[in-house]
Amino acid sequence: MEIPIPSEYLEYVTNGGRMESLTNGEPGYFILWPIAEIEKMNAEYQVEEFMSGFVGFGSDGGGEMLAFDAAGAVWKLPFVGYSSKEDAWKVADRWASVAERVFDE
Repeated sequence: MEIPIPSEYLEYVTNGGRMESLTNGEPGYFILWPIAEIEKMNAEYQVEEFMSGFVGFGSDGGGEMLAFDAAGAVWKLPFVGYSSKEDAWKVADRWASVAERVFDE
């Protein structure tokens, strides 16, 4: 994978952060891929080929992939119909901003 997974995200997952949750604001809901499957899932979705500049790490439970860019910002990319970065929208500047919005259930 060309784009590294941010260390704060890896710490969140390895320290027992929620792998599926609702959030206040974007993304609204997320399902995270297990760390051990991120490379495989990116290969299956051909992220490097079709979504260059991103690495996927989960989804919003609907039609969008959650992905990091090289700076560690969180983006939503459509699974179908993605043709350029103009089809993506920024969710947060970093994972910690998303993690702070997780609902306490």
